[in-house]
Amino acid sequence: MVTLIGQVAVVTGASSGIGRAIALGLAAQGVQLCLLGRNLETLQIVAAIAKETSPKVVCYAIDLMVDEDISKLQTSLERDFEQVDQLILSAGMFSMGTFQKSSVQDFDLLYRANVRAPYILTQTLLPMLLSSQGQILFINSSVIMSPRANVGLFAATQHALKAIADTLRIEVNADQVRVMSVFPGRTATPRQAIIHEMEGKPYYPERLMQPEDVAAVVINALSLPRTAEVTDISLRPFVKP
Repeated sequence: MVTLIGQVAVVTGASSGIGRAIALGLAAQGVQLCLLGRNLETLQIVAAIAKETSPKVVCYAIDLMVDEDISKLQTSLERDFEQVDQLILSAGMFSMGTFQKSSVQDFDLLYRANVRAPYILTQTLLPMLLSSQGQILFINSSVIMSPRANVGLFAATQHALKAIADTLRIEVNADQVRVMSVFPGRTATPRQAIIHEMEGKPYYPERLMQPEDVAAVVINALSLPRTAEVTDISLRPFVKP
């Protein structure tokens, strides 16, 4: 496996859940971290833990749905770090509702959060990733593998995100940039607790995957030698009989 020590990773959605677990897992590998989220106070809690093992951690409180925030982030990254080696896209929104009753406004919001924001951020940071022959990783969802009622709008955005990753991979592989998509099943995160509440189901986090499970797989994929590229990773909870 290839060491990640000293590399620079930008992690969105780093405040909680899978993004937080990946950030802390990368910190344990000696990776320098750029933590992105809307709540600076929450980011700083994660940063305090990450600094125990990471050589450098910087928090950026930004809203990825605001184009100006992304432009400012680019300037800050160029000032604070010489390069970007990894872009981990783990932020997003979720909603439920039938096709008949969901509003166009709901769809627009999901699109801006789950498709447009990661697209613009990736496009903005791509020159730095091309320069470092870096890696881009999209946290997607297993919902695109198993369609179900009441999540059509969310599923549509996840299909779009996969399309972005797949076409980007074809475009940048020749420049030695690797692109991966991860499709986690139900994972014990704050979002999943809300989803269970929406569904009217009891929430038993111990029966689900843990964020650290996803992080372990992600870090293993990022550490692969350059003779291989993982393109799509699908994970699901393992329920013992």
